[in-house]
Amino acid sequence: MTGIGTTSPLGGNATDTWDALLRGESGIRSLTEDWVEQYELPVTFGGRVKVPAVEILERIELKRLDPSAQLAVIAAREAWLDAGEPTDAKERILVDFATGIGGLGTLLDAWDVLKEKGPRRVLPMTIPMLMPNAAAAAISMDLATRGGARTCVSACASGTESIANAVDHLRQGIADVVICGGTESVFHPLPIAAFAAMHALSTRNDDPARASRPYDIDRDGFVLGEGAAVLVLETYDHAVARGATMYAEIAGGAVTSDAHHITAPDPEGHGASRAVLDALAHAGVSPADVNHINAHATSTPVGDVAEYTALHKVFGDRIKEIPVSATKSATGHLLGGTGALEAIFTVLAAKHRLAPPTLNLDNQDPEIPLDVVTSPRELPENVVAISNSFGFGGHNAVVVVKSL
Repeated sequence: MTGIGTTSPLGGNATDTWDALLRGESGIRSLTEDWVEQYELPVTFGGRVKVPAVEILERIELKRLDPSAQLAVIAAREAWLDAGEPTDAKERILVDFATGIGGLGTLLDAWDVLKEKGPRRVLPMTIPMLMPNAAAAAISMDLATRGGARTCVSACASGTESIANAVDHLRQGIADVVICGGTESVFHPLPIAAFAAMHALSTRNDDPARASRPYDIDRDGFVLGEGAAVLVLETYDHAVARGATMYAEIAGGAVTSDAHHITAPDPEGHGASRAVLDALAHAGVSPADVNHINAHATSTPVGDVAEYTALHKVFGDRIKEIPVSATKSATGHLLGGTGALEAIFTVLAAKHRLAPPTLNLDNQDPEIPLDVVTSPRELPENVVAISNSFGFGGHNAVVVVKSL
């Protein structure tokens, strides 16, 4: 991996985001939009990006891109610059990007315009803005890459699946450089109301910063977040040939499915554990080599236990000795963008030999006896880490990161 970029609830770039994470800061705040009170929403907080797109992009870009694509372009520009702007033939540079939902805000706003003002007032760019592949297309056009602009949509596993796909593209020789990652921005009253109706969201309106509490006995749901994260991947030989700076190795990845339930994870962890094992095999390492985990850990009562069950299937009782970071406690859950952001956290943990902290763990659930990192912790010289993502529909995606 030779380039990273992000805009997140913790910071407007990768460095600021990582530094805030290590300091134990929270990106979760009360929402200030008028519609929170207008619709009497049961959840009034979330992880909005710390630096709004309006402060970064040109006016024409803001008008022609859904917020999810706006954030993707911001992160991609940072990652591309960080990678040294590879000068390969554009036909050999591929975009494989992800989102869980896409341009939902554009769709819902256009429907309101249609109802209130009629069809002539619906913007002609509505369809290009709302389509799920808009972010991949925007990145490809912005960076003038022509090796393909693919879109992965697998709910909250999307960003991680994009990275696993990128590894395959490189190994198959389809491209020399792959720009991958994920984005999401769905802060709108409808998705908040819908997630709340499922009892999926935390309702700690009086204490937003402490609402996301993975593994805590008092956890009551996830916190909605937004943001984008982009990684630039290339083969080792290609990176060496152009003198690129390398962060770490994305050594492998895998994708499986539960075929169990549209929203609930398989309580036995069969699909999730197989995704971990397949990713490790793809990376050429064994469970005994793993010494750090960035867990999916959404802070839901059922999901956190199911992930522990899957990890125990893979690592046995050794799981109690592997440092686990649950970084959604600081960022919230970025849905289709969360796996890419957490992959960056895992890469930086491998590079700096430092596991980031989990916030708000006051009373650990005895059903989840993990070694949870609650303050930055040093890792061994040779780091082998996994980053897990699981999504509605039974989607499981895991990537393996190795230090260089």
